[in-house]
Amino acid sequence: MSSHDPFDDLETELTALGGLLDLPSPPPADVAAAVRARLETPSPEDENVIRLPAPGRRKDVRRARRARWKIVAAVVIAVVAVTAATPQGRVAVARVLRFAGIELELGESSPTPVRTTANLPGEHTVAPGDLPSLVRFKVGTPAELGAPDHATVADQGRVVSLFWPGGVRLDQFQGGVDPFFFKKLGPPWPEYVQVNQAQGWWIPGAHPLGYIQRTDGSPIPLRQAAPTLIWQRDTITYRLEGAGTKERAIQIAESLR
Repeated sequence: MSSHDPFDDLETELTALGGLLDLPSPPPADVAAAVRARLETPSPEDENVIRLPAPGRRKDVRRARRARWKIVAAVVIAVVAVTAATPQGRVAVARVLRFAGIELELGESSPTPVRTTANLPGEHTVAPGDLPSLVRFKVGTPAELGAPDHATVADQGRVVSLFWPGGVRLDQFQGGVDPFFFKKLGPPWPEYVQVNQAQGWWIPGAHPLGYIQRTDGSPIPLRQAAPTLIWQRDTITYRLEGAGTKERAIQIAESLR
């Protein structure tokens, strides 16, 4: 006798929530549409995650359904945050989008540029070859850029930054629900992109960048950041700054090894 699985109902309800999105103006509508499309058409990567095992393996079936629920729930969380950036959603929800440990604060106008600079907490220069022994995750390097000029480690090994000539910088850390970086944004709005089938965001304008200390949650203003690409692969979040165009940034990101 078959039993009812609550994950089926939860997935249905969350997917239905995505379908309730309207498409308001200004441009955050494009973001909402992109997220809603992700709900309706999973990527090949998602299909690999949710493929069900052979009949009779009940535990594996539930695990696969739970993985599917996590995917849908994560996208709906992004939908709620994006709706908050629209006039209709602004009254009920804060104008914040959180993606893989980066908090995007969306405003109606461009924020005041940051004139000062600051380092990440505990940031210090290290030899790129020493990184494997200093951090708990695998550090990636884009083949398009080659070996970095230098590297830094910050916040007790939580953040690694690689640097190349011309102001190109790649930050990487283990993403999660709690934010590490925050960005204050106005028009032009973030744009949903794909990096090797993974979801990401292209931030086309210069913007204030900050860091949220995990010890007490206090924000640290860092500097005015250049246009940036952010994306996640597995559990690692990447933040590529200084690549110039969106196309070039994606090309570099997709060469990450």
